[in-house]
Amino acid sequence: MAVFFSGSELLEIAMGIERNGMAFYQALADKTGNRDIKDIYTYLAGEEKKHLDTFQGMSGSLEQAKPPETYGDEYMLYLKSLVDNTVFTNVTEAKQKAAKVSNEIEALDTGIQAEKDSILFYTELQSLVRERDREVVLSVLDEEKNHLRQLSELKRGLK
Repeated sequence: MAVFFSGSELLEIAMGIERNGMAFYQALADKTGNRDIKDIYTYLAGEEKKHLDTFQGMSGSLEQAKPPETYGDEYMLYLKSLVDNTVFTNVTEAKQKAAKVSNEIEALDTGIQAEKDSILFYTELQSLVRERDREVVLSVLDEEKNHLRQLSELKRGLK
């Protein structure tokens, strides 16, 4: 049985990723007592908000998703798997995950995994958007990679 995503569904998934990331980082910012780390989490929550706004602005601009012809069904199942296996699948789960972390290293590890999940999804998404929208997705992808670097550096600094 084939699983297909429309362009608008892919856009909704992207907005969900950003909403969840924003909720996670804001919950971590609210939880930590370390001012420097709080500032980083607040910054990251703001970045996720900017990405959310970007994707909301793209509404209606995604073409109908067209997987590579050779592996159409398998490709759509792969995209579904990416979505289903993210670190947190909704805002409530993101906040719960943040509440359960017991230390900054664990919080950073969760954030790092979330950024990796986002990078993987956006890497695939860029091949499903119109040519003129690829630059937008590539820009968000670059920012997610930068967030991954920032979190990794912060983690190295805490060890």
